Amino acid sequence: MADDDWRIRIEVEEEEHAAGLLERLAGDLGSEARELAQDLEARRLAVSRDGEIVFVYAASRAEAERAHAIVEAELRENGIEARTSKVEHWLDDEDRWDDDPPGETWEKEELDRGFAPWEVRIECPSREDARNLAERLEADGYQPERRFHYVIVGAASREDADALATRLHGEVEAGGEVVRETSPANPFAVFGGLGL
Repeated sequence: MADDDWRIRIEVEEEEHAAGLLERLAGDLGSEARELAQDLEARRLAVSRDGEIVFVYAASRAEAERAHAIVEAELRENGIEARTSKVEHWLDDEDRWDDDPPGETWEKEELDRGFAPWEVRIECPSREDARNLAERLEADGYQPERRFHYVIVGAASREDADALATRLHGEVEAGGEVVRETSPANPFAVFGGLGL
């Protein structure tokens, strides 16, 4: 079993072609692609789509290269204009794909945009406890948000958030824009079950 991840990225001209390509890869391949796919019959490749981009994930470089050939054949056979990436490799120690620039992280991007990439969420026993905690955090240089008996504090890194959560008995979650991506334009930070 491979412990590395490999992928190819296919950027099509129109979103409807991306949806069609995704359906063809999951279903009935054209003749050339079907012939190329015979080597991968016993394998499972993950395929996903984000708008006009289709991703194919594989467990090894050889599988990803074979998938690349299949995708190219399917694009040719259906006359779809697309840009296909080289085979990309996930660099686990650097938390990035090998074609992404080193040192640039999503956390830095969020900070550059004015968002805290990580949040520590603390539920206090009372409104007064939450107010006192928020004041102490402000005195320590943080910019907490207090709502009723909840306090939310932004952190620049996962390590900072974990340390603060341990100190304050809070929970760590991805913050900033990342939270909004899971529910567009939703300003609510959910702490858990429904409270009264």
